[in-house]
Amino acid sequence: MMTTFKQDGAARRGAGIPATGTAIRAAAGALALAMATAALWPAVGAAETPAQAASAASAAAARAPAVLTTPAILSAKSRAAVMLAAARAGERLVAVGERGIVLLSDDNGASWRQAGTPVQASLAAVQFVDAKTGWAAGHLGVVLRTDDGGQTWRKQLDGLQAADAMARAAATPQAQAEAAQLQADGPDKPFLDLYFADRDTGYILGAYNLLFRTTDGGKTWQPWNAHVNNPKNLHLYGMRAAGGALYLVGEQGSLFRSADNGASFEPLASPYKGSYFGLVAGRGGELVIYGLRGTAYWSGDQGRNWQKVETGLEQSITAGAALADGTLALLSQGGDVLLSRDQGRTFARLPDSPSLPAASLAQAADGALIVAGLRGIKRLAPTTK
Repeated sequence: MMTTFKQDGAARRGAGIPATGTAIRAAAGALALAMATAALWPAVGAAETPAQAASAASAAAARAPAVLTTPAILSAKSRAAVMLAAARAGERLVAVGERGIVLLSDDNGASWRQAGTPVQASLAAVQFVDAKTGWAAGHLGVVLRTDDGGQTWRKQLDGLQAADAMARAAATPQAQAEAAQLQADGPDKPFLDLYFADRDTGYILGAYNLLFRTTDGGKTWQPWNAHVNNPKNLHLYGMRAAGGALYLVGEQGSLFRSADNGASFEPLASPYKGSYFGLVAGRGGELVIYGLRGTAYWSGDQGRNWQKVETGLEQSITAGAALADGTLALLSQGGDVLLSRDQGRTFARLPDSPSLPAASLAQAADGALIVAGLRGIKRLAPTTK
């Protein structure tokens, strides 16, 4: 099954993205806004009078799909649900997935229990900056925050609020028309990844150059699209930091770097024209970007030059992770786990890789690898050199 994106009434395919891994996370509608200068952009959550805030909240509630206002259903079957991302929160593992499901494990992935969330929208990405503080983001523009290691969550943003912020920011007739269409479409735009540098500063990103930034831990969100030199509004699939810079990757070989703490993202020469689904960084600032059809490239000079990595895979690579001992790991949509002991220059397949539709990879405190995917979560034995 193929995931098709549409913009301005014309189909634009994500270079043949199959509906697993990043493609599942990417299932959503269109976003293409011509933004004005950043100085004119109000932040989501910016100061309003009590009357204005009450009116906005009432209007948003009236437009909100039920999945944005209905808590996730607690079920024993949740352990077998489609899970799209996983991360460590101290000694705990946290996995997120379809219908707002969040699963927690305190025994390195041997058993899981469900945590409550305030939404039933699918969650596509999760990150923790310490054992307690983390965020999850996903479909319908949802962003959730936890301050207790994933036990409880609160909604900080949704697609309705994001669209309204874009509308308030629009400063030209074209931007206003596009923002009006965005609002008319409803909250169908997904966030596909997130990156937080610390408890305060973070980014959420997704389809059609959708990008927001916060500097107060998600209390307010500022549209950040215009800070990316992405005139085609290509989908953004991943962001990571490496060697003092920030990197963005996306569809059609799009690759961007910020050397000024996110103030601007400029395109890098890309060695590949297909979509990149993510990137992983080595301890010395090395980069591995990965994507369609087993494609991966390595750079040791902040993306100025790239070397092709032979993965031996034909299936797309959907996730990557830096492990505790410095090993870099890649995961294919078919469940193949590849490990690199030389900071990403070469990779070898883990012999006991699972054969299952896979979306995300994390490492437990005991060194075991946790694979999240369409059939729930699988634990692999701890890796050894």
